[in-house]
Amino acid sequence: MFGFFENEQAKKIKSHLLNLAALAKADGHIDVREMNFIIAVGKKNGLGSSEVQALVSGAKEASNDLPTNDSERFDQIFDLVDMMLADGVVDETEMDFCIMMAEKLGFRKAIVGLLVRKISQGVKDGLPRERIKDESTAFLNYNDLPVR
Repeated sequence: MFGFFENEQAKKIKSHLLNLAALAKADGHIDVREMNFIIAVGKKNGLGSSEVQALVSGAKEASNDLPTNDSERFDQIFDLVDMMLADGVVDETEMDFCIMMAEKLGFRKAIVGLLVRKISQGVKDGLPRERIKDESTAFLNYNDLPVR
C-alpha cells in the first residue's frame, strides 16, 4: 500500500514538472532561469537535476495527471505563475497558458484570469507564498458564495 502512495506521489510531481515545462515552452524556448526554476521544484520534491532535465527535454504538452485537492491545485497554479514570471517577461501566450491550466486544475472559469493576476501581483510584490495562498483562498471562497 505504501509503495502505491509513493508511485502516485511521484506521478503527481512529474505531472507538475511537465506542466511547468509546457509553460516554459509556451513562448518558444526555455530560458535558463525557467529551467533553473523547474529544477528547483524537482529538487524540492526529491528529484535530481539530471532526472528533471531528462523529463523536461521530452515534454511537449501539459500532463493530464492533475492534483485532487485544493491545496495541491493552488500550489500548482502558484508554481505555474511563478514560472511565468521567472524570465522577467510575461508573454501573453504564457498568461493564456496559466489561465487555461487554472481552468483544467478545477478553478471556476469566471475567476481564473483574476486568480492568475492576483497571484502574479503577489509574487511581483514579494509577498510570501503562504500570504498569497491565504489571500487567494479568501478570494476564491468569497467568489464561490451564491449571489443573493
